[in-house]
Amino acid sequence: MTRESHAGIVHALLSPNEPGPFRILNPLAEQPILLVCDHASHRFPKSLGDMGLDPFARRCHLAVDIGAGPVTESLAQSLGVTAVVHNYSRLVVDCNRELMDPSAFLQYGDGILVPGNRNLRQADKDLRASALYWPYHCAVDEQVQRLAKAGPPPAFISIHSFTPVLNGESRAFEMGVLWDKDEKTRKIFLEGLRDAGYKVGDNEPYSGKAPQDFTIDHHAEEHGLPHIGIEIRQDLIDDAVGVAEVAKVMHDIIASIPERLEMKDRRITA
Repeated sequence: MTRESHAGIVHALLSPNEPGPFRILNPLAEQPILLVCDHASHRFPKSLGDMGLDPFARRCHLAVDIGAGPVTESLAQSLGVTAVVHNYSRLVVDCNRELMDPSAFLQYGDGILVPGNRNLRQADKDLRASALYWPYHCAVDEQVQRLAKAGPPPAFISIHSFTPVLNGESRAFEMGVLWDKDEKTRKIFLEGLRDAGYKVGDNEPYSGKAPQDFTIDHHAEEHGLPHIGIEIRQDLIDDAVGVAEVAKVMHDIIASIPERLEMKDRRITA
């Protein structure tokens, strides 16, 4: 199933009274910044029920990047920039993976089995991709192109969060700056977050050079956009106070990007 063929069968997975696959915040903003949040929600389509998971598993870090959605929404509001936010759980389909990657339809992780993803037929995967994956990525594409027409191509910032404990091991980093080819944007975030007092990983606890960052690879690197992936430890943003504190720091860093990157000189590539 290709991205072009999604439109006609979306409601085979989603009913008409359910939210669409994504939300766009500040769709008319023209500042050269685009925020995206692939894993903002723990919502499952009603047609899939609970996917065989108990209430804890449906809200744990495997299902949603805890706090990442609220941070993205707060930044979009305070900065007045556009954000594209996914409305469904990464356990239905992970929008930050190639569809051929087994983890796009995760069957097991961190001690949790996902019965609803076992023995999926290709038709099941195609349906989820058509309803949730490609519409989201098409929306991101459209916002990149809209902002590029309005001015300099946008800096592309993907916001995620990571669990403090994985497979029984604690993780010391509080923030992660994930990058591959864009060292200038990397430097801005490393300096800004470290100056704010956070323990920051440089391509830790995950690496932007790994293949499991489809969103940045597809939308930003392919077009030569300035870009970065930000990972925030979930215990820092699991309540409103934490979200506000982190968002304030991130606001100041992001607000400095256009001037520091001299974005008036940037042009998008074909």
